[in-house]
Amino acid sequence: MARSERSSREPAVLLALTLVLLVLSGISPAERGTWFLETVPVMAAIPLLVATFRRFSLTALAYRLIFVHAAILMLGGHYTYAEVPLGFWAQDLFDLSRNHYDRLGHLAQGFVPAILAREVLLRRSPLRRGGWLFFTVTSFCLALSAFYELVEWWAAVVGGSAADSFLGAQGDVWDSQWDMFCALLGAVTAQLLLGRRHDRELAGVR
Repeated sequence: MARSERSSREPAVLLALTLVLLVLSGISPAERGTWFLETVPVMAAIPLLVATFRRFSLTALAYRLIFVHAAILMLGGHYTYAEVPLGFWAQDLFDLSRNHYDRLGHLAQGFVPAILAREVLLRRSPLRRGGWLFFTVTSFCLALSAFYELVEWWAAVVGGSAADSFLGAQGDVWDSQWDMFCALLGAVTAQLLLGRRHDRELAGVR
């Protein structure tokens, strides 16, 4: 099979895997309401990506990162972020004070949108590679993270203690600040580590 054929089929394979994982994550989750709140971004992204695939197909890198981010969200939704076994494993291995799986989720919340924002801006705006692009992408990711913290606040106001699992603060009074810092770190890291690779892939879709 030619490389172009493999790359053209990859988004469909990733979509199928995402749908399977979404169904599995919804089977007997720890808390149904928390599962819905954590996975609703995945449910919203699927039809959007399918609807725009022919008119604005993303790079392979972007689709792979979206899949990884969706998997993180779905795993966290199934167990609730404070109870994900992977987080407990890391907690025991590194002698941490809490389950830090939610930090991974917020790191991804900056890392993955950074590449998506970078792609959209380079393909649909006058911005070019350089300091202003880096600053704009980073600012967008930090704003997205801050908005998510507002969503968590609204959930707490409406749901009270019932929203504790969605918040995942685990008693940390600085949880919101840590979450936004992780997203900021993810956005900066993604651009520094993947910028050149992303540029090479973008050259093939222009």
